[in-house]
Amino acid sequence: MAGFFAKLTKRIQEVDSLLCVGLDPHKTELDEDSAEGAFRFCQRLIEATKEVAAAYKPNAAFFEVYGADGWTALEKTCRLIPDGIPIVLDAKRGDIGSTSEAYARAAFECLRCDSVTVSPYLGGDGVQPFLKDGTKGVWVLCKTSNPGSADLQALMLPSGEQLFIHVAKVCCNEWAKEHKNAGLVVGATDVDALHAIRAAVPDAWFLSPGVGAQGGDLAAALEAGLRSDGLGILLPISRGISKAEDPKKAAQSFREEINLHRAKKTAKKTAGYGEEEEGHLLDTAVRQRLMAPEAWLPTSERLC
Repeated sequence: MAGFFAKLTKRIQEVDSLLCVGLDPHKTELDEDSAEGAFRFCQRLIEATKEVAAAYKPNAAFFEVYGADGWTALEKTCRLIPDGIPIVLDAKRGDIGSTSEAYARAAFECLRCDSVTVSPYLGGDGVQPFLKDGTKGVWVLCKTSNPGSADLQALMLPSGEQLFIHVAKVCCNEWAKEHKNAGLVVGATDVDALHAIRAAVPDAWFLSPGVGAQGGDLAAALEAGLRSDGLGILLPISRGISKAEDPKKAAQSFREEINLHRAKKTAKKTAGYGEEEEGHLLDTAVRQRLMAPEAWLPTSERLC
């Protein structure tokens, strides 16, 4: 059976998109402050974005706040996501081995999610229960998008590396060496960290929140985080879509903007262009998009 990142790549190729739609039912955005209101919010968002979403990321906290009814709403939301679209459960789990085992069963068996965000703070034995099924993915917190992330994650180790670099290496090269099913949460708000982590683990997948409401620069994040093949980064956007007047158009717009920068990155790699030509590459990509929009339609035959 195919692994998680193979499933994710297949979906990305099908819809030509690196956009991960965040399902964050903040109470201020609901038509009713209830579990059912949270479900309706997600239902509308899924319906509006299912043609361009590479993945969906429901945030467990916004469901758990409604107790047992909230958990039921989360289950219903996960069932509503069309088959073939990977689900990233944003729950940031992590505990001693037996507890992590229960968390993993809840995410993968009960909710039937394809992947889950996990904290590495307890070490490898706390992460291992999430990694043992090669068909499931784990996104390990590495350098998060919040302002306080540097308090611990950027500490300098005696080896001369910052802690987030050590986390990236040990997670991808040691903990997940059997199934290669671990990615890293690396915020789009810290471009320097994106650059450094990409250099440390060139093949890894990043889940990079922070574009939009948190102030992350989309172009800079893609330049730093994309692999040379135009893959390797998944960009969760929630409020930038859910608060838009037309969420469907907003999602389509984000996908197109992401793809313009992907085109720039892959063209520069293929042609071996220098720094002075970067602006020209993006201008060319924009012109191509305007003159031949059909070239950017979803296709299962094109990688980028």
